[in-house]
Amino acid sequence: MHYPWWHVPLLTAPMLIAIVSVAHVYVSMYAVGGGLFLAAETQHARRTGDRAYLAYLRDHAKFFILLTVVYGAITGVGIWWTIGLASPLATETLIHAFVFGWAIEYVFFAVELAAAFVFYYYWDRLAPRTHVRIGWIYAGAAWISLVLITGITAFMLNSGRWPQTHAFWDGFFNPQFLPQTLARTGGALLLASLYVNLHAALRIREPGLLAVVARRAARPGLLGAALVALGSLWWYAALPASARLALVGAAALNILVMVVLGASGVVLAMLYLGPYRRPGWVTPGFAILLFCFGLAGVGAGEFVREAVRKPFIIHDVIYGNQIWKDEVESLRGRGYLAGGVWTRAWLAARHPEVVTPGGAVDESALAALPAEARLRIGEVLFEHHCNDCHAARAGLSAVAHLAGGWTDEMLRQLVLHPERVQFFMPPWAGTLAEARLLQEYLGSIAEPFPAGLPRGDQFKAEPGAGGRADAR
Repeated sequence: MHYPWWHVPLLTAPMLIAIVSVAHVYVSMYAVGGGLFLAAETQHARRTGDRAYLAYLRDHAKFFILLTVVYGAITGVGIWWTIGLASPLATETLIHAFVFGWAIEYVFFAVELAAAFVFYYYWDRLAPRTHVRIGWIYAGAAWISLVLITGITAFMLNSGRWPQTHAFWDGFFNPQFLPQTLARTGGALLLASLYVNLHAALRIREPGLLAVVARRAARPGLLGAALVALGSLWWYAALPASARLALVGAAALNILVMVVLGASGVVLAMLYLGPYRRPGWVTPGFAILLFCFGLAGVGAGEFVREAVRKPFIIHDVIYGNQIWKDEVESLRGRGYLAGGVWTRAWLAARHPEVVTPGGAVDESALAALPAEARLRIGEVLFEHHCNDCHAARAGLSAVAHLAGGWTDEMLRQLVLHPERVQFFMPPWAGTLAEARLLQEYLGSIAEPFPAGLPRGDQFKAEPGAGGRADAR
């Protein structure tokens, strides 16, 4: 209610956030796991004097720097731009609640960048021991960045005691912090293994060296898989009741969970039977297939993690349509249109006759507006109240399709009690008059009842038949 509405046609804003975020996670987790791999393996290669392996690690470090620093930085900035436009109230809350955490993370991010460049560009100009230490400085800073960001993002799924205390540490050390840190650390190691196998399969021509790289890269991947499994079970146990019910009750999430489990099983089997036991299996085709299964599992997992927050965008604090949980009752009294700066300004500019000198909205004047004006106001209510999850006429979860063939009474109940229709929808936060305008708008765009199908009003109870319905 404090920001203007940002329209993303067809896709909806939250889905755009999900796409940009997953594209970033694919590389940001590799930035952590790959840093740990490079530090450990550079130390091993220098200690054993394996010049061929060390030469490969230098080649991989160039790929690592280009992907994580360049692509990672661009997508990281893209996330801030996207969430700032699509979820401004939630973004504002995260900044204010965790400003100290963000400041610490930026410091470690700066250390990451400096260490990464020194590690690569001074490869032959530093003493071996110093060079290894720089690698470990990068790896440590990257992992601490992961921990800090995980604490903040995990807060969105389970805010713990923060809504009562508003204390930084209560928000950061939320019930989801440890399980997600464990799972993300494992995911970082697993993704690093997949990236290394892919890069090695495409770059190394000597079979003996490829076998060494594949087998050594498989070890952190298998460890990562175990950490992901343990963290995921803990993650499920620490879910709020609404998130747990959303996970098992939404068909789309059931499918994504099956994708996660299936892809994870395939990756684990391929990683163990291939690079770890039979590194000779590692060919470009094998590595690409392994990598794609890994991306499928990680991507589906990220979508599930984001989706189960409904009806909240920040658990127990802000609903998915950018309304404070504590603000709902007041908006039902004074009205949604009058309760927001942008909606109130829009209404006053176009229909000043319905706005009182004190800034309140005259509901009787709303009811007297022409039909076209009422539908436009209903559309504005839809944009601010519903469009964060639903497209209108066409696109993701378009209401025109979902409410196809609904009666006026069904639409009325949907608007007044959306949480009863689907528990993961936010409650209505407006007056009865505004609900009527939204109902009229939804009725104007809903698809008609499909021709040829029986309608509920064609059935009547047969007198004395014990309540059985008989077709007429």
